[in-house]
Amino acid sequence: MLDSTALADRTILVTGASSGLGRAACVVLSQLGARVIAVGRDEQRLTETAEQLDGSGHLVRPFDLSHVDEIPKWMKSVAADHGALQGVVHSAGLHLARPLQMLKPDAVKELLQINVTAALMLAKGLRQRGVFEVPASIVFLSSVMGRVGQAGVSAYCASKGAVDAMTRSLALELAPQGIRVNAVAPGQVESEMADQQKQTLTAEQFDRIKAMHPLGLGRPEDVAHAVAFLLADTSRWITGSTLTVDGGYTIH
Repeated sequence: MLDSTALADRTILVTGASSGLGRAACVVLSQLGARVIAVGRDEQRLTETAEQLDGSGHLVRPFDLSHVDEIPKWMKSVAADHGALQGVVHSAGLHLARPLQMLKPDAVKELLQINVTAALMLAKGLRQRGVFEVPASIVFLSSVMGRVGQAGVSAYCASKGAVDAMTRSLALELAPQGIRVNAVAPGQVESEMADQQKQTLTAEQFDRIKAMHPLGLGRPEDVAHAVAFLLADTSRWITGSTLTVDGGYTIH
Protein backbone atom coordinates (compact mmCIF):
# COMPACT_ATOMS: atom_id res chain seq x y z
CA MET A 1 0.00 0.00 0.00
CA LEU A 2 1.30 3.44 -0.91
CA ASP A 3 2.43 5.64 1.96
CA SER A 4 0.55 8.90 1.41
CA THR A 5 3.13 10.82 3.47
CA ALA A 6 6.23 9.72 1.53
CA LEU A 7 6.42 12.85 -0.60
CA ALA A 8 4.03 15.09 1.28
CA ASP A 9 4.57 18.83 0.81
CA ARG A 10 7.16 18.32 -1.94
CA THR A 11 6.80 20.00 -5.31
CA ILE A 12 7.99 17.84 -8.20
CA LEU A 13 8.22 18.85 -11.85
CA VAL A 14 7.58 16.06 -14.36
CA THR A 15 8.33 16.40 -18.06
CA GLY A 16 6.58 14.25 -20.64
CA ALA A 17 3.55 14.34 -18.37
CA SER A 18 0.95 14.18 -21.11
CA SER A 19 1.18 10.41 -21.63
CA GLY A 20 2.94 7.13 -20.90
CA LEU A 21 5.61 6.96 -18.22
CA GLY A 22 5.40 10.67 -17.45
CA ARG A 23 1.66 10.52 -16.83
CA ALA A 24 2.05 7.40 -14.68
CA ALA A 25 4.77 9.14 -12.64
CA CYS A 26 2.47 12.10 -12.03
CA VAL A 27 -0.31 9.81 -10.80
CA VAL A 28 1.91 7.80 -8.44
CA LEU A 29 3.64 10.91 -7.07
CA SER A 30 0.27 12.51 -6.35
CA GLN A 31 -0.78 9.35 -4.51
CA LEU A 32 2.32 9.77 -2.36
CA GLY A 33 1.34 13.30 -1.41
CA ALA A 34 3.47 15.31 -3.83
CA ARG A 35 2.36 18.49 -5.54
CA VAL A 36 2.95 17.83 -9.23
CA ILE A 37 3.87 20.33 -11.95
CA ALA A 38 2.98 18.56 -15.19
CA VAL A 39 5.05 19.67 -18.18
CA GLY A 40 4.57 18.93 -21.87
CA ARG A 41 3.70 20.57 -25.16
CA ASP A 42 0.01 19.66 -25.31
CA GLU A 43 -2.00 21.59 -22.73
CA GLN A 44 -5.17 19.56 -23.32
CA ARG A 45 -3.39 16.26 -22.64
CA LEU A 46 -1.67 17.76 -19.60
CA THR A 47 -5.08 18.77 -18.29
CA GLU A 48 -6.24 15.17 -18.77
CA THR A 49 -3.26 14.06 -16.68
CA ALA A 50 -4.09 16.60 -13.96
CA GLU A 51 -7.64 15.25 -13.78
CA GLN A 52 -6.25 11.82 -12.81
CA LEU A 53 -4.18 13.08 -9.88
CA ASP A 54 -4.95 12.61 -6.21
CA GLY A 55 -4.98 15.59 -3.88
CA SER A 56 -4.95 19.24 -4.85
CA GLY A 57 -2.60 22.06 -5.82
CA HIS A 58 -1.26 20.35 -8.95
CA LEU A 59 -0.28 22.54 -11.87
CA VAL A 60 -0.07 22.35 -15.65
CA ARG A 61 2.83 24.21 -17.30
CA PRO A 62 3.01 23.74 -21.08
CA PHE A 63 6.56 24.09 -22.41
CA ASP A 64 8.46 22.85 -25.45
CA LEU A 65 11.71 21.30 -24.24
CA SER A 66 13.23 21.56 -27.70
CA HIS A 67 13.90 25.21 -26.78
CA VAL A 68 16.80 23.97 -24.68
CA ASP A 69 18.47 27.35 -24.25
CA GLU A 70 15.33 28.68 -22.54
CA ILE A 71 14.99 25.89 -19.97
CA PRO A 72 17.01 27.39 -17.06
CA LYS A 73 15.27 30.76 -17.32
CA TRP A 74 11.88 29.03 -17.60
CA MET A 75 12.57 26.95 -14.47
CA LYS A 76 13.47 30.14 -12.62
CA SER A 77 10.03 31.50 -13.53
CA VAL A 78 8.33 28.27 -12.44
CA ALA A 79 9.96 28.49 -9.01
CA ALA A 80 9.12 32.19 -8.75
CA ASP A 81 5.47 31.47 -9.51
CA HIS A 82 4.98 28.23 -7.59
CA GLY A 83 7.78 27.89 -5.04
CA ALA A 84 11.03 25.95 -4.90
CA LEU A 85 11.20 22.43 -6.30
CA GLN A 86 12.23 19.31 -4.40
CA GLY A 87 12.32 17.10 -7.45
CA VAL A 88 12.54 16.91 -11.25
CA VAL A 89 11.60 13.88 -13.35
CA HIS A 90 12.68 14.02 -17.00
CA SER A 91 10.37 11.54 -18.68
CA ALA A 92 10.02 13.35 -22.01
CA GLY A 93 11.96 11.55 -24.69
CA LEU A 94 12.11 10.53 -28.32
CA HIS A 95 12.57 7.06 -29.75
CA LEU A 96 14.22 6.55 -33.12
CA ALA A 97 14.28 3.24 -34.99
CA ARG A 98 16.38 3.69 -38.15
CA PRO A 99 18.91 1.35 -39.72
CA LEU A 100 22.26 3.04 -40.12
CA GLN A 101 21.93 3.39 -43.89
CA MET A 102 18.77 5.48 -43.43
CA LEU A 103 19.95 7.54 -40.44
CA LYS A 104 19.94 11.31 -41.02
CA PRO A 105 21.96 13.83 -38.96
CA ASP A 106 18.92 16.03 -38.34
CA ALA A 107 17.00 13.12 -36.78
CA VAL A 108 19.95 12.32 -34.51
CA LYS A 109 20.24 15.98 -33.50
CA GLU A 110 16.53 16.14 -32.59
CA LEU A 111 16.78 12.93 -30.57
CA LEU A 112 19.83 14.06 -28.59
CA GLN A 113 18.30 17.47 -28.00
CA ILE A 114 15.36 16.06 -26.03
CA ASN A 115 16.92 12.94 -24.52
CA VAL A 116 20.27 14.46 -23.49
CA THR A 117 20.58 18.22 -23.88
CA ALA A 118 17.18 18.98 -22.32
CA ALA A 119 18.11 16.72 -19.39
CA LEU A 120 21.33 18.66 -18.83
CA MET A 121 19.51 21.98 -19.01
CA LEU A 122 16.87 20.80 -16.53
CA ALA A 123 19.67 19.95 -14.10
CA LYS A 124 21.29 23.33 -14.76
CA GLY A 125 17.94 25.01 -14.20
CA LEU A 126 17.26 23.20 -10.94
CA ARG A 127 20.61 24.06 -9.35
CA GLN A 128 19.96 27.81 -9.57
CA ARG A 129 19.50 29.73 -6.34
CA GLY A 130 15.86 29.85 -5.35
CA VAL A 131 14.79 27.09 -7.75
CA PHE A 132 15.46 24.08 -5.51
CA GLU A 133 15.05 23.24 -1.86
CA VAL A 134 16.89 20.44 -0.04
CA PRO A 135 16.23 17.53 -0.07
CA ALA A 136 16.18 17.69 -3.85
CA SER A 137 16.35 14.84 -6.33
CA ILE A 138 16.58 14.51 -10.10
CA VAL A 139 15.43 11.34 -11.84
CA PHE A 140 16.11 10.82 -15.55
CA LEU A 141 14.28 8.19 -17.58
CA SER A 142 16.96 6.14 -19.28
CA SER A 143 16.49 2.74 -20.94
CA VAL A 144 17.99 -0.74 -20.99
CA MET A 145 19.01 0.26 -24.52
CA GLY A 146 21.68 2.39 -22.87
CA ARG A 147 23.53 -0.76 -21.84
CA VAL A 148 22.63 -3.41 -24.42
CA GLY A 149 22.66 -3.32 -28.19
CA GLN A 150 19.83 -3.69 -30.65
CA ALA A 151 20.06 -3.39 -34.39
CA GLY A 152 18.41 -0.36 -35.92
CA VAL A 153 18.33 1.84 -32.81
CA SER A 154 21.96 2.95 -32.53
CA ALA A 155 21.12 6.65 -32.09
CA TYR A 156 18.56 5.91 -29.38
CA CYS A 157 20.98 3.56 -27.61
CA ALA A 158 23.66 6.27 -27.75
CA SER A 159 21.31 8.84 -26.22
CA LYS A 160 20.40 6.59 -23.30
CA GLY A 161 24.01 5.60 -22.71
CA ALA A 162 24.73 9.32 -22.51
CA VAL A 163 21.96 9.72 -19.92
CA ASP A 164 23.55 7.04 -17.72
CA ALA A 165 27.00 8.64 -17.96
CA MET A 166 25.54 12.11 -17.35
CA THR A 167 23.74 10.83 -14.26
CA ARG A 168 27.01 9.71 -12.67
CA SER A 169 28.81 12.96 -13.45
CA LEU A 170 25.99 15.25 -12.31
CA ALA A 171 25.63 13.24 -9.10
CA LEU A 172 29.20 14.16 -8.16
CA GLU A 173 28.82 17.79 -9.21
CA LEU A 174 25.52 18.44 -7.44
CA ALA A 175 26.03 16.43 -4.24
CA PRO A 176 27.59 19.42 -2.40
CA GLN A 177 24.36 21.34 -3.01
CA GLY A 178 22.22 18.55 -1.59
CA ILE A 179 20.84 17.43 -4.95
CA ARG A 180 20.82 13.72 -5.71
CA VAL A 181 20.82 12.53 -9.34
CA ASN A 182 19.70 9.08 -10.44
CA ALA A 183 18.08 7.38 -13.43
CA VAL A 184 15.61 4.58 -14.08
CA ALA A 185 16.24 2.25 -17.02
CA PRO A 186 13.03 0.50 -18.07
CA GLY A 187 12.73 -2.47 -20.36
CA GLN A 188 9.77 -2.78 -22.71
CA VAL A 189 6.75 -1.13 -21.14
CA GLU A 190 3.21 -1.09 -22.49
CA SER A 191 2.97 2.57 -23.47
CA GLU A 192 2.34 4.88 -26.42
CA MET A 193 6.04 4.88 -27.28
CA ALA A 194 5.99 1.06 -27.28
CA ASP A 195 2.97 1.13 -29.59
CA GLN A 196 4.90 3.38 -31.98
CA GLN A 197 7.89 1.07 -31.82
CA LYS A 198 5.66 -1.95 -32.46
CA GLN A 199 4.56 -0.40 -35.75
CA THR A 200 8.16 -0.53 -36.99
CA LEU A 201 8.53 -4.25 -36.21
CA THR A 202 7.03 -7.44 -37.53
CA ALA A 203 4.82 -9.46 -35.19
CA GLU A 204 7.61 -12.04 -34.95
CA GLN A 205 10.16 -9.40 -33.97
CA PHE A 206 7.91 -7.96 -31.26
CA ASP A 207 7.10 -11.42 -29.89
CA ARG A 208 10.84 -12.05 -29.66
CA ILE A 209 11.24 -8.87 -27.58
CA LYS A 210 8.39 -9.94 -25.27
CA ALA A 211 9.97 -13.36 -24.81
CA MET A 212 13.21 -11.71 -23.64
CA HIS A 213 11.39 -10.28 -20.58
CA PRO A 214 11.10 -13.21 -18.12
CA LEU A 215 8.47 -11.37 -16.10
CA GLY A 216 6.63 -10.17 -19.20
CA LEU A 217 6.25 -6.61 -20.42
CA GLY A 218 6.02 -3.90 -17.79
CA ARG A 219 3.32 -1.37 -17.06
CA PRO A 220 3.94 2.37 -16.70
CA GLU A 221 3.24 2.24 -12.97
CA ASP A 222 6.07 -0.30 -12.50
CA VAL A 223 8.49 2.38 -13.64
CA ALA A 224 6.65 5.15 -11.79
CA HIS A 225 7.11 3.38 -8.45
CA ALA A 226 10.87 3.19 -9.06
CA VAL A 227 10.90 6.91 -9.86
CA ALA A 228 9.03 7.64 -6.63
CA PHE A 229 11.54 5.58 -4.64
CA LEU A 230 14.44 7.63 -6.03
CA LEU A 231 12.68 10.91 -5.23
CA ALA A 232 11.77 10.01 -1.66
CA ASP A 233 13.91 9.78 1.48
CA THR A 234 13.86 5.99 1.07
CA SER A 235 16.78 6.53 -1.32
CA ARG A 236 18.53 9.31 0.63
CA TRP A 237 21.90 7.48 0.39
CA ILE A 238 21.65 6.72 -3.33
CA THR A 239 23.04 8.99 -6.03
CA GLY A 240 24.69 8.43 -9.41
CA SER A 241 22.84 5.15 -9.90
CA THR A 242 20.74 3.83 -12.76
CA LEU A 243 18.02 1.54 -11.42
CA THR A 244 17.11 -1.18 -13.90
CA VAL A 245 13.39 -1.97 -14.05
CA ASP A 246 13.11 -4.40 -16.93
CA GLY A 247 11.34 -7.64 -15.98
CA GLY A 248 14.66 -9.45 -16.25
CA TYR A 249 15.52 -8.35 -19.80
CA THR A 250 19.19 -7.56 -19.10
CA ILE A 251 19.98 -10.71 -17.14
CA HIS A 252 20.20 -12.82 -20.31
